[in-house]
Amino acid sequence: MGKLNAPRIWNGLKVFSSYFLTKWTNKTIQWGSPFSISFEPTTSCNLRCPECPSGLRSFTRPRGMLDEGFFRKTIDELESKLLYLIFYFQGEPYLNPDFLDMVKYASDKKIYTATSTNAHYMNDENAKRTVESGLDRLIISLDGTTQDVYTQYRIGGNLEKVLDGTRNIVKWKKELKSKTPYIFFQFLVVKPNEHQIEDAKKLGAEIGVDDVRFKTAQIYDHENGNPLIPTIDKYSRYKKQADGTYKIKNKLANSCWKLWHACVITWDGLVVPCCFDKDAQHRLGDLKKRSFEEIWHEKEYEDFRAKLIQGRDKIDICANCSDGTKVWD
Repeated sequence: MGKLNAPRIWNGLKVFSSYFLTKWTNKTIQWGSPFSISFEPTTSCNLRCPECPSGLRSFTRPRGMLDEGFFRKTIDELESKLLYLIFYFQGEPYLNPDFLDMVKYASDKKIYTATSTNAHYMNDENAKRTVESGLDRLIISLDGTTQDVYTQYRIGGNLEKVLDGTRNIVKWKKELKSKTPYIFFQFLVVKPNEHQIEDAKKLGAEIGVDDVRFKTAQIYDHENGNPLIPTIDKYSRYKKQADGTYKIKNKLANSCWKLWHACVITWDGLVVPCCFDKDAQHRLGDLKKRSFEEIWHEKEYEDFRAKLIQGRDKIDICANCSDGTKVWD
Protein backbone atom coordinates (compact mmCIF):
# COMPACT_ATOMS: atom_id res chain seq x y z
CA MET A 1 0.00 0.00 0.00
CA GLY A 2 2.93 2.36 0.63
CA LYS A 3 1.07 4.33 3.31
CA LEU A 4 1.99 2.36 6.41
CA ASN A 5 5.03 3.11 8.52
CA ALA A 6 6.11 2.33 12.09
CA PRO A 7 4.53 5.41 13.78
CA ARG A 8 1.19 4.86 12.02
CA ILE A 9 1.13 1.14 12.84
CA TRP A 10 2.00 1.78 16.49
CA ASN A 11 -0.65 4.50 16.74
CA GLY A 12 -3.25 2.17 15.21
CA LEU A 13 -2.45 -0.54 17.73
CA LYS A 14 -2.88 1.92 20.59
CA VAL A 15 -6.23 3.11 19.24
CA PHE A 16 -7.53 -0.45 18.74
CA SER A 17 -6.38 -1.50 22.22
CA SER A 18 -7.96 1.44 24.00
CA TYR A 19 -11.28 0.97 22.19
CA PHE A 20 -11.58 -2.71 23.08
CA LEU A 21 -10.48 -2.05 26.65
CA THR A 22 -13.21 0.57 26.89
CA LYS A 23 -15.82 -1.96 25.71
CA TRP A 24 -14.49 -4.58 28.11
CA THR A 25 -14.24 -2.39 31.23
CA ASN A 26 -17.04 0.09 30.39
CA LYS A 27 -14.61 2.84 31.35
CA THR A 28 -13.38 5.44 28.89
CA ILE A 29 -9.81 4.75 27.79
CA GLN A 30 -8.23 6.62 24.89
CA TRP A 31 -4.70 5.98 23.63
CA GLY A 32 -3.17 7.29 20.45
CA SER A 33 -4.59 9.69 17.87
CA PRO A 34 -7.18 9.22 15.11
CA PHE A 35 -5.84 7.57 11.98
CA SER A 36 -8.83 8.67 9.89
CA ILE A 37 -10.02 12.25 9.50
CA SER A 38 -12.65 13.97 7.37
CA PHE A 39 -11.77 17.51 6.31
CA GLU A 40 -14.51 19.77 4.94
CA PRO A 41 -13.39 21.63 1.78
CA THR A 42 -16.54 23.77 1.69
CA THR A 43 -20.16 24.01 2.81
CA SER A 44 -21.24 25.23 -0.63
CA CYS A 45 -23.06 23.04 -3.14
CA ASN A 46 -24.60 23.54 -6.57
CA LEU A 47 -27.42 21.05 -5.92
CA ARG A 48 -30.42 21.03 -3.59
CA CYS A 49 -30.74 17.45 -2.39
CA PRO A 50 -33.67 17.14 0.05
CA GLU A 51 -31.88 15.32 2.90
CA CYS A 52 -28.70 17.40 2.87
CA PRO A 53 -28.05 20.60 4.89
CA SER A 54 -25.91 21.98 2.06
CA GLY A 55 -28.67 21.31 -0.45
CA LEU A 56 -31.35 22.74 1.81
CA ARG A 57 -29.17 25.78 2.69
CA SER A 58 -30.19 25.05 6.27
CA PHE A 59 -26.94 25.43 8.22
CA THR A 60 -27.03 27.40 11.43
CA ARG A 61 -23.21 27.44 11.51
CA PRO A 62 -21.07 29.77 9.37
CA ARG A 63 -20.53 28.78 5.74
CA GLY A 64 -17.31 29.08 3.82
CA MET A 65 -14.24 27.53 2.18
CA LEU A 66 -11.35 25.67 3.77
CA ASP A 67 -8.17 27.78 3.70
CA GLU A 68 -5.21 25.94 2.18
CA GLY A 69 -2.74 27.43 4.67
CA PHE A 70 -4.80 26.26 7.63
CA PHE A 71 -5.18 22.84 6.02
CA ARG A 72 -1.42 22.42 5.49
CA LYS A 73 -0.68 23.50 9.07
CA THR A 74 -3.12 20.91 10.42
CA ILE A 75 -1.82 18.12 8.19
CA ASP A 76 1.74 18.93 9.24
CA GLU A 77 0.64 18.37 12.85
CA LEU A 78 -1.16 15.08 12.13
CA GLU A 79 0.75 13.42 9.29
CA SER A 80 2.96 11.10 11.34
CA LYS A 81 -0.08 9.17 12.64
CA LEU A 82 -2.67 9.92 9.97
CA LEU A 83 -3.39 7.13 7.48
CA TYR A 84 -6.71 8.03 5.84
CA LEU A 85 -7.99 11.48 4.85
CA ILE A 86 -11.50 12.04 3.53
CA PHE A 87 -11.98 15.35 1.73
CA TYR A 88 -15.67 15.55 2.41
CA PHE A 89 -18.20 16.46 5.06
CA GLN A 90 -20.78 18.80 3.58
CA GLY A 91 -20.75 20.66 0.26
CA GLU A 92 -19.19 19.94 -3.14
CA PRO A 93 -15.37 19.70 -2.80
CA TYR A 94 -14.60 20.88 -6.34
CA LEU A 95 -16.12 24.28 -5.57
CA ASN A 96 -13.05 25.03 -3.47
CA PRO A 97 -10.47 26.34 -5.96
CA ASP A 98 -7.60 24.97 -3.85
CA PHE A 99 -9.12 21.53 -3.37
CA LEU A 100 -6.82 19.54 -5.69
CA ASP A 101 -3.73 21.33 -4.39
CA MET A 102 -4.70 20.18 -0.89
CA VAL A 103 -5.21 16.62 -2.12
CA LYS A 104 -1.73 16.64 -3.64
CA TYR A 105 -0.21 18.01 -0.44
CA ALA A 106 -1.68 15.16 1.60
CA SER A 107 -0.93 12.55 -1.05
CA ASP A 108 2.72 13.62 -1.19
CA LYS A 109 2.88 12.84 2.53
CA LYS A 110 1.78 9.25 1.81
CA ILE A 111 -1.68 9.72 3.30
CA TYR A 112 -4.52 7.77 1.66
CA THR A 113 -6.93 10.34 0.18
CA ALA A 114 -10.58 10.04 -0.79
CA THR A 115 -13.40 12.36 -1.78
CA SER A 116 -17.05 12.31 -2.81
CA THR A 117 -18.41 14.51 -5.60
CA ASN A 118 -21.51 15.11 -7.66
CA ALA A 119 -19.12 15.35 -10.67
CA HIS A 120 -20.66 18.49 -12.18
CA TYR A 121 -17.23 20.17 -12.21
CA MET A 122 -15.24 17.24 -13.59
CA ASN A 123 -14.28 18.94 -16.81
CA ASP A 124 -11.30 17.70 -18.80
CA GLU A 125 -8.80 19.90 -16.96
CA ASN A 126 -10.09 19.00 -13.49
CA ALA A 127 -10.18 15.32 -14.40
CA LYS A 128 -6.51 15.40 -15.44
CA ARG A 129 -5.53 17.34 -12.31
CA THR A 130 -7.46 14.89 -10.15
CA VAL A 131 -5.43 11.95 -11.45
CA GLU A 132 -2.19 13.95 -11.14
CA SER A 133 -3.05 14.95 -7.54
CA GLY A 134 -2.60 11.37 -6.37
CA LEU A 135 -6.17 11.02 -5.10
CA ASP A 136 -6.67 7.38 -4.10
CA ARG A 137 -10.46 7.06 -4.11
CA LEU A 138 -13.14 8.99 -5.98
CA ILE A 139 -16.80 8.48 -5.09
CA ILE A 140 -19.20 9.82 -7.74
CA SER A 141 -22.83 10.22 -6.72
CA LEU A 142 -25.13 8.58 -9.26
CA ASP A 143 -28.66 8.43 -7.90
CA GLY A 144 -30.50 7.68 -11.12
CA THR A 145 -29.78 6.50 -14.66
CA THR A 146 -32.21 8.83 -16.43
CA GLN A 147 -32.50 12.59 -16.01
CA ASP A 148 -36.07 12.52 -14.68
CA VAL A 149 -35.25 9.99 -11.97
CA TYR A 150 -31.83 11.48 -11.14
CA THR A 151 -33.29 14.94 -10.42
CA GLN A 152 -35.95 13.63 -8.08
CA TYR A 153 -33.20 13.45 -5.46
CA ARG A 154 -30.31 15.41 -7.04
CA ILE A 155 -32.45 18.50 -7.48
CA GLY A 156 -30.91 20.98 -9.90
CA GLY A 157 -28.49 18.39 -11.27
CA ASN A 158 -27.66 17.34 -14.81
CA LEU A 159 -27.06 13.64 -15.28
CA GLU A 160 -25.21 14.09 -18.57
CA LYS A 161 -22.65 16.31 -16.82
CA VAL A 162 -22.10 13.55 -14.26
CA LEU A 163 -21.58 10.94 -16.95
CA ASP A 164 -19.32 13.19 -19.05
CA GLY A 165 -17.27 14.01 -15.96
CA THR A 166 -16.91 10.33 -15.16
CA ARG A 167 -15.79 9.58 -18.71
CA ASN A 168 -13.18 12.35 -18.37
CA ILE A 169 -11.67 10.87 -15.22
CA VAL A 170 -11.68 7.34 -16.68
CA LYS A 171 -9.97 8.67 -19.83
CA TRP A 172 -7.21 10.50 -17.96
CA LYS A 173 -6.60 7.61 -15.64
CA LYS A 174 -5.89 5.48 -18.73
CA GLU A 175 -3.86 8.13 -20.56
CA LEU A 176 -1.65 8.80 -17.55
CA LYS A 177 -1.39 5.06 -16.88
CA SER A 178 -2.42 5.62 -13.28
CA LYS A 179 -3.84 3.02 -10.92
CA THR A 180 -5.58 5.76 -8.98
CA PRO A 181 -8.08 7.03 -8.20
CA TYR A 182 -10.23 3.99 -7.62
CA ILE A 183 -13.49 5.25 -9.13
CA PHE A 184 -16.92 4.10 -8.09
CA PHE A 185 -20.48 5.19 -8.63
CA GLN A 186 -22.36 5.50 -5.36
CA PHE A 187 -26.08 4.96 -5.82
CA LEU A 188 -28.13 6.23 -2.90
CA VAL A 189 -31.20 4.02 -2.99
CA VAL A 190 -34.50 5.85 -2.47
CA LYS A 191 -38.00 4.94 -3.58
CA PRO A 192 -37.95 7.01 -6.81
CA ASN A 193 -34.79 5.27 -8.12
CA GLU A 194 -34.91 1.76 -6.66
CA HIS A 195 -36.12 0.32 -9.98
CA GLN A 196 -32.86 1.45 -11.64
CA ILE A 197 -30.43 -0.58 -9.54
CA GLU A 198 -29.60 -3.02 -12.34
CA ASP A 199 -29.41 -0.18 -14.87
CA ALA A 200 -26.83 1.54 -12.64
CA LYS A 201 -24.65 -1.56 -12.69
CA LYS A 202 -24.80 -1.70 -16.48
CA LEU A 203 -24.04 2.01 -16.81
CA GLY A 204 -21.01 1.69 -14.57
CA ALA A 205 -19.68 -1.18 -16.68
CA GLU A 206 -20.25 0.75 -19.93
CA ILE A 207 -18.38 3.84 -18.73
CA GLY A 208 -15.60 1.86 -17.10
CA VAL A 209 -15.73 2.77 -13.41
CA ASP A 210 -14.07 0.35 -11.01
CA ASP A 211 -17.22 -0.41 -9.04
CA VAL A 212 -20.87 0.50 -8.47
CA ARG A 213 -22.05 0.57 -4.87
CA PHE A 214 -25.49 0.97 -3.37
CA LYS A 215 -26.02 2.86 -0.16
CA THR A 216 -29.00 3.20 2.15
CA ALA A 217 -30.31 6.74 2.62
CA GLN A 218 -30.43 8.63 5.90
CA ILE A 219 -33.85 10.25 6.17
CA TYR A 220 -34.41 12.69 9.01
CA ASP A 221 -38.22 12.80 9.00
CA HIS A 222 -38.86 9.05 8.81
CA GLU A 223 -41.12 8.35 11.81
CA ASN A 224 -44.42 8.80 9.96
CA GLY A 225 -43.15 7.55 6.64
CA ASN A 226 -41.44 9.46 3.87
CA PRO A 227 -41.74 9.23 0.06
CA LEU A 228 -37.98 8.60 -0.13
CA ILE A 229 -38.03 5.38 1.96
CA PRO A 230 -37.43 2.44 -0.42
CA THR A 231 -39.90 -0.42 -0.67
CA ILE A 232 -36.99 -2.89 -1.01
CA ASP A 233 -36.24 -3.76 2.60
CA LYS A 234 -32.57 -4.53 1.95
CA TYR A 235 -31.96 -0.92 0.96
CA SER A 236 -33.90 0.76 3.75
CA ARG A 237 -32.48 1.86 7.10
CA TYR A 238 -36.02 1.89 8.49
CA LYS A 239 -38.61 -0.71 9.39
CA LYS A 240 -42.36 -0.17 9.42
CA GLN A 241 -44.05 -0.90 12.75
CA ALA A 242 -47.49 -2.38 13.43
CA ASP A 243 -48.88 1.10 14.14
CA GLY A 244 -47.72 2.39 10.76
CA THR A 245 -44.76 4.38 12.04
CA TYR A 246 -41.14 3.73 11.08
CA LYS A 247 -38.06 3.25 13.20
CA ILE A 248 -34.40 2.73 12.40
CA LYS A 249 -33.46 -0.95 12.11
CA ASN A 250 -30.17 -0.62 13.90
CA LYS A 251 -30.08 -1.39 17.62
CA LEU A 252 -27.65 1.12 19.03
CA ALA A 253 -24.92 -0.42 21.16
CA ASN A 254 -23.32 1.84 23.76
CA SER A 255 -20.05 1.99 21.88
CA CYS A 256 -18.85 3.66 18.71
CA TRP A 257 -15.59 2.88 16.97
CA LYS A 258 -15.60 6.27 15.24
CA LEU A 259 -15.10 8.13 18.53
CA TRP A 260 -11.77 6.34 18.96
CA HIS A 261 -10.26 6.28 15.47
CA ALA A 262 -11.81 9.18 13.53
CA CYS A 263 -13.26 12.69 13.61
CA VAL A 264 -14.40 15.53 11.37
CA ILE A 265 -12.79 18.95 10.96
CA THR A 266 -15.02 21.67 9.53
CA TRP A 267 -13.82 24.26 7.03
CA ASP A 268 -13.32 26.78 9.86
CA GLY A 269 -11.42 24.44 12.19
CA LEU A 270 -14.06 23.01 14.50
CA VAL A 271 -13.54 19.41 15.60
CA VAL A 272 -16.78 17.40 15.72
CA PRO A 273 -17.24 13.70 16.56
CA CYS A 274 -18.47 12.27 13.26
CA CYS A 275 -20.20 12.86 9.94
CA PHE A 276 -23.67 12.62 11.52
CA ASP A 277 -23.09 15.97 13.25
CA LYS A 278 -23.76 17.79 10.00
CA ASP A 279 -24.44 21.18 11.56
CA ALA A 280 -21.49 20.92 14.00
CA GLN A 281 -23.66 21.08 17.11
CA HIS A 282 -21.24 18.98 19.19
CA ARG A 283 -18.13 21.14 19.03
CA LEU A 284 -15.34 19.39 20.86
CA GLY A 285 -12.64 21.93 20.09
CA ASP A 286 -11.39 24.68 17.81
CA LEU A 287 -8.09 24.12 15.99
CA LYS A 288 -7.57 27.83 15.64
CA LYS A 289 -7.33 28.05 19.42
CA ARG A 290 -5.78 24.73 20.50
CA SER A 291 -3.67 21.96 18.97
CA PHE A 292 -5.34 18.78 17.82
CA GLU A 293 -3.59 16.66 20.46
CA GLU A 294 -4.93 18.94 23.20
CA ILE A 295 -8.47 18.70 21.84
CA TRP A 296 -8.36 14.91 21.31
CA HIS A 297 -7.37 14.16 24.90
CA GLU A 298 -9.04 16.96 26.86
CA LYS A 299 -12.25 17.10 28.87
CA GLU A 300 -14.80 17.84 26.11
CA TYR A 301 -13.84 14.73 24.17
CA GLU A 302 -13.55 12.56 27.30
CA ASP A 303 -17.01 13.68 28.44
CA PHE A 304 -18.54 12.91 25.04
CA ARG A 305 -17.01 9.42 24.94
CA ALA A 306 -18.20 8.77 28.50
CA LYS A 307 -21.72 9.93 27.64
CA LEU A 308 -21.73 7.61 24.64
CA ILE A 309 -20.82 4.45 26.57
CA GLN A 310 -23.41 5.31 29.23
CA GLY A 311 -26.29 5.65 26.77
CA ARG A 312 -25.79 6.23 23.07
CA ASP A 313 -29.51 6.60 22.40
CA LYS A 314 -29.48 9.78 24.51
CA ILE A 315 -27.20 11.58 22.00
CA ASP A 316 -29.20 13.23 19.23
CA ILE A 317 -26.77 12.59 16.36
CA CYS A 318 -26.66 8.89 17.29
CA ALA A 319 -30.42 8.41 17.17
CA ASN A 320 -30.49 8.20 13.36
CA CYS A 321 -27.10 6.53 13.00
CA SER A 322 -26.78 4.02 10.19
CA ASP A 323 -24.05 1.80 11.68
CA GLY A 324 -25.13 -1.74 10.94
CA THR A 325 -27.70 -0.73 8.29
CA LYS A 326 -25.52 0.33 5.36
CA VAL A 327 -25.53 -1.84 2.24
CA TRP A 328 -22.58 -2.03 -0.14
CA ASP A 329 -23.29 -4.32 -3.12
